[in-house]
Amino acid sequence: MRTVLQILNSKPVQIFSVSASTSVFDALQFMTEKNISALLIMDHEQLKGIFTERDYARKIVLHGKSSKDTLIGDVMTKKPITVIPTDSIDLCMEIMTDRHIRHLPVAENDQVIGMVSIGDVVKFIIADQKQTISQLENYINS
Repeated sequence: MRTVLQILNSKPVQIFSVSASTSVFDALQFMTEKNISALLIMDHEQLKGIFTERDYARKIVLHGKSSKDTLIGDVMTKKPITVIPTDSIDLCMEIMTDRHIRHLPVAENDQVIGMVSIGDVVKFIIADQKQTISQLENYINS
């Protein structure tokens, strides 16, 4: 079974977060600097929420709010769905598809240890399928 831990082990460990009192504008600047599309909202290493580009479009722009005057805590998605390292890649795909989300924080013992995106999942599945195809081709050719 392919697991979330395999994805985490294949990429650099980076957890980008801000506090709920950060302005949306500052969070967006941080996201731009780091070239990320989702940001965890943490309070003393405890996950409080997640903020994504989609949240910005739907909760700020469409409501005519000012990103400089709005705090992340007011527009973040509270209590985001999380996965654990031993969860399957298939479960991640199912959650992302059913819930229409693109990012899943990974937690272990109530501690965030990473995040997987839909891009991470797709990239991992493609690499895994290429390896399987290569093994089958070698088997057939031998």
